[in-house]
Amino acid sequence: MKTLLRTVCLRALPLLLTTFAATAQPLPPALTAKAWLLMDAATGQVLAAHEADTRLEPASLTKVMTTYLVAEALANKTLSPQQPVTISERAWRTQGSRSFIQVGNQVSVDDLFKGMVVQSGNDAAVALAEAVGGSEDAFATMMNNTAARLGLKDTHFLNASGYFEGPQPNHYSTAHDLARLAVALMRDHPEAHRLHAIKEYTYAGIRQYNRNRLLWADPTVDGLKTGHSKAAGYCLIATAQRGSQRLISVVLNTPSDAARASDSLNLLNWGYNAFEAVKLYGKGQPVVQPRVFKGAENTVKAGFVDDFVVLAPRGMADKLVTRLELQPRLLAPVQAGAVIGTLKLSLGDQPWGEYPVVALESVPLAGWFGRLWDTILLWFK
Repeated sequence: MKTLLRTVCLRALPLLLTTFAATAQPLPPALTAKAWLLMDAATGQVLAAHEADTRLEPASLTKVMTTYLVAEALANKTLSPQQPVTISERAWRTQGSRSFIQVGNQVSVDDLFKGMVVQSGNDAAVALAEAVGGSEDAFATMMNNTAARLGLKDTHFLNASGYFEGPQPNHYSTAHDLARLAVALMRDHPEAHRLHAIKEYTYAGIRQYNRNRLLWADPTVDGLKTGHSKAAGYCLIATAQRGSQRLISVVLNTPSDAARASDSLNLLNWGYNAFEAVKLYGKGQPVVQPRVFKGAENTVKAGFVDDFVVLAPRGMADKLVTRLELQPRLLAPVQAGAVIGTLKLSLGDQPWGEYPVVALESVPLAGWFGRLWDTILLWFK
């Protein structure tokens, strides 16, 4: 039987006008992209979206996953920055954007990594995939396993670069999944994220510029990745940090390089202008202390391990309503960090996000008498 949830009201607010919900969400700008999304990086809160769960070809946005896996290999020390990689014929023959590496040459992982991230080199992506996975096909399996681990349910990769001679409908992702992937890269491998802010890179005497126009247009933009093919159109994952706030925009299938840059910048500017950060709870602040049965302690402090900050339309922070749904009959042992409830936010009667609430401390099992006593209590509940 489905577990019922106990609802606890955390904040009482005055009754809102019935027209509020219709006007609470600021209207986003008109964009050319077939699918797009704007997300708050800290919470994963989606500020606005259109066709964000529609599966589309991502072209070179694929390389964000390749970057993630290469960064993971570097962190695990299965690769090292100065490790030489012998360039295979398959890598050398890869078409599209290239770093101009030559078959049979040995190129350092560091040069290949920068060539893939800054120059969007498809050949560098294939060489790195072979270095990490043994073959590009095996690496694609690793990509899909990692996508599943990160919860990217509408993503499937066939290669490391995203380049194909023609349409490839079995290689796909969504604006929503790509935003989640960007968050994972920045969270788990910030050193790899920093490479995306490099504006140019020279290899073998050939200087190439980062294709992300926003790096020149807006000093707060520090990534992330462009993509283009005839089937995918012009795509861009962009991210900017202004003050303590980081936003991520994803635009897919725009008609031109200029359009993807304009769409992305308009979306980012709109997000920063239309919303403000609201701190609801501090790091480690107990939000609630639910009853724990059969535990050495009768209650457990629950809340958020970091400052809990959400975005609200400017001037409407006082309209946020919070509601906590807790698991009933919480039984020891409880481990610190375990999810024991969900905080549901609404702006008036409009849903505004759901976030896991975790135990801030561990509660071990009580002794035999305490467990017996609580067992008896539970019989009467």
